Amino acid sequence: MYGKAFAPEYQGELGAELSVNSSYEDVLVAARRVRGAAGTPGDAARAALAEAEAGRRLGRVAEAEDAWRASYRSARAAADAGGMAWALWSGGTLARQCGRLALARRLLAAAVAFAEQGSDRLAHGYALAGLAETGRIQGDYEAVAELHEELLAQARAHGEARHMVWAMSGIAQMHRNKGEYEKALGLFEESARIAEGADDVRGLAWSLRGVADVRSVRGETEEALRLLSKGEALCRELDLAGALAYNHKMRGNVLYRAGRYEEAAAVYRGALAEFRAMSEPRGSALARLGLVKSRARTGWPYDEVLAELDEVEREVTRIGLRHARDMVRSFRAELSAERTAVHSHGATTRRSPAVPARS
Repeated sequence: MYGKAFAPEYQGELGAELSVNSSYEDVLVAARRVRGAAGTPGDAARAALAEAEAGRRLGRVAEAEDAWRASYRSARAAADAGGMAWALWSGGTLARQCGRLALARRLLAAAVAFAEQGSDRLAHGYALAGLAETGRIQGDYEAVAELHEELLAQARAHGEARHMVWAMSGIAQMHRNKGEYEKALGLFEESARIAEGADDVRGLAWSLRGVADVRSVRGETEEALRLLSKGEALCRELDLAGALAYNHKMRGNVLYRAGRYEEAAAVYRGALAEFRAMSEPRGSALARLGLVKSRARTGWPYDEVLAELDEVEREVTRIGLRHARDMVRSFRAELSAERTAVHSHGATTRRSPAVPARS
């Protein structure tokens, strides 16, 4: 059995006041109030941590950056190794969101070390989870698959629904990207059930996105769109700017797979604007890829498509997104093969009157 989801990043006075489903605008207001009245460095560290996480979720990158660094300085002044670990976890998560994956790994590895020093089991688990997710989004599945399974076992042992949902959906995503759709669907659906039972709205929104993705691959377009609409409502309820942008990007994917290319292009354009507004280069690159694919299918000039694909490939390579890089190359090869086939068919048609039939 799993208990109700909770948010260990809200600590001290804020831990009693806020829940995992608190609006991030409300979190910001509360965190700033508590931070302004903080009587000790420890109180200031905890309030700044909540402020950093709310800012990050809302896509306010500069504010989140300032807040996690302030949290770290205050925790260091309080000689609180666990507090330093939480601040570094927040900074590493923000770095990953901003596409700075090498920095994310350094900060998260340091968070693991401080969490061990401070014997903070939750901070240790969250920092390890951050390292695992960083490797997963890079496509380094072999390196992080075992860590995902370890974290899943820990979550089960301690009945922590939020981490259970995170680890299960991460494993599901790896299965999905390897083409193992039935395994992925089962895990995404289970994580959605656990999230809903634990009242983890954010986890439910992300899990529904995963279910919709696999349903779409199986040709269940309308069901996928219904699930994404449900997830979108949850994202809007909690001001989940990043999750909402990824929800929209997935809607573009679903429409593209269904051959509704004009609709897909419009949705991708909207998602791209959302990602750029929050300085999210990974999401921006994926939305750009979806947009250029949609444009290619609606008659965009071949040379312009290739130029845009080249730009997207450079960007995902810079960030370190192996799976996305492979998707770019696969689509380029697909277009090239189609173009070759068309030209070959045209040439054969033009030559055929002069070529004797073979027996």
